[in-house]
Amino acid sequence: MANFESAWFVYGVLLLLLATSLVVRIEYARIGLAAAALVALPLTLFRGPDIGYGLLVLAILAINIGILARLWLGGTKIRFTAEEEELRRQHFPGLGAVIARDLIDQGNWISAKRGEVLIRENQAAPSLFYLAEGKATILRDGVEIGKLSDGALIGEATVLDGTHATGTVLLGTNARLWFVPAAALRAYLAANPGIAGALHEGFARALRGKLASANTRIADRPSFS
Repeated sequence: MANFESAWFVYGVLLLLLATSLVVRIEYARIGLAAAALVALPLTLFRGPDIGYGLLVLAILAINIGILARLWLGGTKIRFTAEEEELRRQHFPGLGAVIARDLIDQGNWISAKRGEVLIRENQAAPSLFYLAEGKATILRDGVEIGKLSDGALIGEATVLDGTHATGTVLLGTNARLWFVPAAALRAYLAANPGIAGALHEGFARALRGKLASANTRIADRPSFS
């Protein structure tokens, strides 16, 4: 009977660790680790052959609870401007306040004028851009193939791997932008790999939105037969 109960404890811990490895938000990973330690604690502390295992699990539990408490307390003090909050809501919803604040602080907010080129065709994207206000046009071989407006991410398809852009992005109006240089973003993610998953999720969502918009534009074009 004892072996059967021990096996269920082990399976429970493994399942919690598996679930933890799949989550995007770092806070949830911490919660998963704390939950796994909590499940394992009775087995290791009171039933294990070596009290050292129990103390190790207890330490894991205490460390993760402490970090979660610090993140929560830090998050209550963080403030975002309206445009920062909109950036976070649209593209980084998987990041907690502390991490989102740190990521946004890697970039800068600027006002740009109509006619400025953000990305050039057949060149690597110099930065990741967020178009808070304004409109932009996507050109390929000088021909317009798409439009971007408030809330769009620009450069997300290539900024991380450095491949060349397939189109030129030209501002069609004066604009308000947040941008982070490509090299700085790659260095930041290399130093903070836990954030990469949430960022990729935001990039994928932005690309799906652009694809849906492009399909709508194609469907709305008049048909000549």
